[in-house]
Amino acid sequence: MAVKNLYIGTSGWSYPKGEGTWNGYFYPADRKVDELLYYSHYFRTVEINSTFYRPPAPNMAKNWAKRVPADFRFTVKLWQKFTHPRMYAKATGEADAVSQDDVDSFCRGIEPLSECGKLGALLAQFPPSFTNDNQGQSILQGIINHFRQFRLAIELRHRSWTDDPATAILFRENKIAWVNIDEPKFSSSLADDVPNTADFAYFRFHGRNKEMWWKGNVETRYCYLYSPEEIRELTARVTAAVEKTTCAYVFFNNHWKAYAPRNAVDIMKALDLPIPESVPFQHPLINDE
Repeated sequence: MAVKNLYIGTSGWSYPKGEGTWNGYFYPADRKVDELLYYSHYFRTVEINSTFYRPPAPNMAKNWAKRVPADFRFTVKLWQKFTHPRMYAKATGEADAVSQDDVDSFCRGIEPLSECGKLGALLAQFPPSFTNDNQGQSILQGIINHFRQFRLAIELRHRSWTDDPATAILFRENKIAWVNIDEPKFSSSLADDVPNTADFAYFRFHGRNKEMWWKGNVETRYCYLYSPEEIRELTARVTAAVEKTTCAYVFFNNHWKAYAPRNAVDIMKALDLPIPESVPFQHPLINDE
C-alpha cells in the first residue's frame, strides 16, 4: 500500500468544551498545548470544520500551515452558505443567495494552504434533506462550477442520489470524489457503497449511534466507538478504494471524548501503517462511556 498517499485523521482537532471534550482524553488536562501542533505529531491530515461556519481569514490559514510538517494535508469543509442555505439564513438572519463575492472570499481564505501545497481537498457536505431534484441538481452544479479548480469531494446522504446513475456520471466527468460515508442506516440513506469517481478517494466515518442520531445533540450523536470487527470492515472498504486511486483521505467524525483519534489509530494499525510509539490517550476507556 502506498503509505505516502494515504492520509488518515479526524474531522476537526479542537473540542475544548462540553461532555465530549478531548481535553483529558487526547490532549493533556494538566497543561495547555498548541492543539494543532500536538495533533500533527500523530496524524498527517485533518479536516477543517470551522470553515463550515465562516470563510477562513487568509492569515489564519497561513498560521495553520506554518504549524504542521511539510507532508501534512488539510481538507476544508465548504461554508454552510454553499451547502446548507436554509441553515445559514436561520443562523445569521441574512439572505442565503450565493454571490461571486462569497466564492472569492472563501477561495482567498484557503489560498495560503494551496500555495504551500498543504491543501488536500475541499469537502462539500450536504444534509440528509438534500435530494436529487431540480433544485438539488442546480445547487450541486453550482458547487462544481465555483470550485472545480480544486480537488473536490462531495458528501451526499439521501438515497435518491445513489438511485440515479447520472450522479456517478456527473462526478466522473468532473473528477469529483463521491464521499464514502459510514453512519446509521435509515430508509432514506444512501446505498451501502458509492463508486470511485475520481483519482482520489474520500471517507468519512460518523459512527453508528442510531438511537441518538436524530434526538441527540452535536456531541451525543457522535458518541460511538467502532469495535475491532467494525474497524476490519472499514479497513476493507479503504483498501479496495486505495487500489483504484492515487491517494485517499480517511476521517473519523465520532468525536465524543476523542473516540475519533482512537479509531484513527485503530485503522492505521489494521492497515499496517506506521504509528507513533506513544499515542497520547490520557484516559482509559471505561464501560459507561
